[in-house]
Amino acid sequence: MNSPIIQLLVLAGIAIFLILRLRNVLGTREGFEKPAAPEQTARASRPDLEVIEGGPDRDITDHVIEDSPQAQAFAEMKRVEPSFSVTEFVQGARGAYEMIVMGFEHGELDNLQPLLSEDVFDSFVEVVAAREDQGLQIESEFVGVRETAIRDVEFHKDTNLAEITMRFIGELTSVVRDADGKIIEGSSSAIKRQKDTWTFARVMGASDPNWRLVATDA
Repeated sequence: MNSPIIQLLVLAGIAIFLILRLRNVLGTREGFEKPAAPEQTARASRPDLEVIEGGPDRDITDHVIEDSPQAQAFAEMKRVEPSFSVTEFVQGARGAYEMIVMGFEHGELDNLQPLLSEDVFDSFVEVVAAREDQGLQIESEFVGVRETAIRDVEFHKDTNLAEITMRFIGELTSVVRDADGKIIEGSSSAIKRQKDTWTFARVMGASDPNWRLVATDA
């Protein structure tokens, strides 16, 4: 066997050996396989959440229509007093409604005076005094507030006076007894639904945090 043939056989053997070694190290691939996406590319396919600044104030738009006069009034109130929260006001008004209704029903007005304007307080005192003069007694129990809604909002920029009108639908039991203890109105078992429209007022930015009931209209 001549020398060129021997050289070719040696080179062929080396080539076969290298191919076998590569197959053992890399494995085999069949068909078209897409290369694995780099981690950076995978992250790019999931865009980060976009933070939108200057969007609507949900504390306002959860209660009144966006860009309505009521919403604009609330925005002005927040500019004067940034800590003011519409949601917290609504929750507080709901609690005040129960307290005032039951205080009026039971004739216990002393604790309510900080929550009432002078005119409203005087009118409550007059009604309670008239009941007592007639010997009438009221027995009532508060069941709950079925509905709470903002009806109107006004803000007076010259005085920073804010007025918020609320609509309440409360449920309670109420019995009116005469001087002899006889029931002349109501029932202790029947739930009465009571509708009230009340206006609360406060000077925004003032040190006094209390909102006062300034008007009632059933």
